Amino acid sequence: MTAWIDTHCHLDAPEFDPDRDAVRDLARSRGVIHCVIPAVERSNWAAVRGLAHRHGDSYALGIHPLYTGHALDADLELLEHELTEQHADPRLVAIGEVGLDFFAPGLDPDRQERFYRAQLSLARRFDLPVVLHVRRSADRLLKGLRELPVRGGIAHAFNGSLQQARAFVGMGFKLGFGGALTFDRALHLHRLATELPLDALVLETDAPDIPPHWLYATAAQRAAGLPQGRNTPGELPRIAQEAARLRHLSLDQLAQATRANAVQALPRLAALGI
Repeated sequence: MTAWIDTHCHLDAPEFDPDRDAVRDLARSRGVIHCVIPAVERSNWAAVRGLAHRHGDSYALGIHPLYTGHALDADLELLEHELTEQHADPRLVAIGEVGLDFFAPGLDPDRQERFYRAQLSLARRFDLPVVLHVRRSADRLLKGLRELPVRGGIAHAFNGSLQQARAFVGMGFKLGFGGALTFDRALHLHRLATELPLDALVLETDAPDIPPHWLYATAAQRAAGLPQGRNTPGELPRIAQEAARLRHLSLDQLAQATRANAVQALPRLAALGI
């Protein structure tokens, strides 16, 4: 069976409370041999660590930009303490999910920037890669990385320009592609997925979010009572079929390349036998 790594899966999300273990088992039965589970705020650091150990996966610790509005300044000190305590844990593979979001309303951009830069500094101190949230913020993220360079990582759900993509790759980052790639109208993503070098790409689901087209409900459908489909890590092999089609690769070729890219982006995966 073809083996895949889901480099971004929020398995701790409440959407999975009814059947979390079954969701992970189904994904494994479909060839998803490993999931990287990023944290989003202090309250779920223990949860992502516990899930990674329970399922043989890995995790990242950080404060997501969407959570900076209610995060405490002291949470950065607590994150530093947590990283100190868990640094020897081989399943801790990155700092994340961190970054900037200039799309969601009501967030203080300066506060986001402060949390982002503080976490880049922690990544430098603990010599860990970072998992980046990039939404209408690529240039500002790149500016931070130029001033506080880290050992690379993954730019998750990337949808910036080809020039920005190449800048991230030049700084040691891989770019995450997932369910959005499956939409016929996602022409810009299709271009990125085909024109970037193969060694720049990793695959992800962002489950339970960013559902592929076969799970997506339009605004009209949702207004009529049809619920949005729940994305799961088990959808990754089918998402990968679209990436393989665009690249004119076999599934095995794509899986082998993206697994190697994931290990290059998150070097601690190698010690886990990925």
